[in-house]
Amino acid sequence: MTDFGVAGGFSAGRGTLDADDYVRLAAASRANPKDTALLMRLAAAALALGRDADEEAALGRLLKIEPRNLQALFQAAELHRRRGEGGVAAAAYRTALQCIPAGAELPANLRPLVQAARTVIDANNRAMEQFLGDRLAGLRARFAGEPLGRFDKALDTLLLKRRVYRPQPSFMYFPEVPPIEFYDRDLFPWLDGLEAATGEIREELMAVMAEPEESLEPYMNLAGNVTGLWAELNNSRRWSAFHFWREGAAFEANMARCPKTMAALEAWPRCDIPGFAPTAMFSILEPRTRIPPHVGTNNARLVVHLPLVIPPRCGFRVGAETRPWIEGQAFVFDDTIEHEAWNNSDDWRAVLIVDIWNPHVTAAEREMVRALTDGVNAFYGDLPDYVRPQSR
Repeated sequence: MTDFGVAGGFSAGRGTLDADDYVRLAAASRANPKDTALLMRLAAAALALGRDADEEAALGRLLKIEPRNLQALFQAAELHRRRGEGGVAAAAYRTALQCIPAGAELPANLRPLVQAARTVIDANNRAMEQFLGDRLAGLRARFAGEPLGRFDKALDTLLLKRRVYRPQPSFMYFPEVPPIEFYDRDLFPWLDGLEAATGEIREELMAVMAEPEESLEPYMNLAGNVTGLWAELNNSRRWSAFHFWREGAAFEANMARCPKTMAALEAWPRCDIPGFAPTAMFSILEPRTRIPPHVGTNNARLVVHLPLVIPPRCGFRVGAETRPWIEGQAFVFDDTIEHEAWNNSDDWRAVLIVDIWNPHVTAAEREMVRALTDGVNAFYGDLPDYVRPQSR
């Protein structure tokens, strides 16, 4: 159940506290660094005393522990708005509103905050619309003869001018792409070559797994004390990865260790989106481990699994469809549809994962998506972790 407890905790009038009160609160918070109630009081005290830097620091610490804390998100948004940082304020407000379930009855004290949030988000979106319009003008001229109606709907969705229905990507929805859970593999003839190399890829995987402590890293590595969905797996080797590419960054040393895998991926029609793709990795799930239901960032891409080591009692669900992994048989799915995975066996499970462009997105649309994503990154610059879209 969502807690809407944001009753004026950060709106205390200036002058209600003095410096000695603040020092005592700060000392108590240092002694109890995980006490979010203390951090909230510290942030409110810093606001009352006009200590913006201290307020931001307290809110940042709190939101690392509780990324969906509505009170802290609204206060952080207001802090950035007060400092004239409209883009960051809008991103924080948008994150706060995403924490409120659709159709929830809002308490009276929250309604003015939500209305203020929507006003700031709308103004920011109009500014970003102008920014992106100028940035994309050259490409629009270049593709003047191409049908870009779907791209325009994607842009309108990003700017909150068009509502998203399922699938539910965490960053960008590309419209009029079929919401298919598992795609027909006949659309991807290159998978035949990848599957033919399963034995060689598995041999290199086994060499990596001969020294897992040196080779693997936790797939989830969010900063701070994470609670909620990813608390159990964050910074845990229960779900590990051996990366070849991660969100566009290449891991050259890992590639050098697996030359046959790299050769098998030469025909891979990789997705290439700044800061998000390509991704390619061995994904290792330890015994009796479950990856909770979640969604990906962008349905202009799809995800491929090539099962390599599959013990009994493993499974994978996308939307309403559940499938077993079968060693050597690849499949393609839309990761913006809610999905989850589990390994209920006593052995580890391994899958090769790569991402590709959705075949229903044209070459022109793909380049527009790249440019749009790059434009959004340029507009916002560096965002705090708690409002940055996650490609999980």
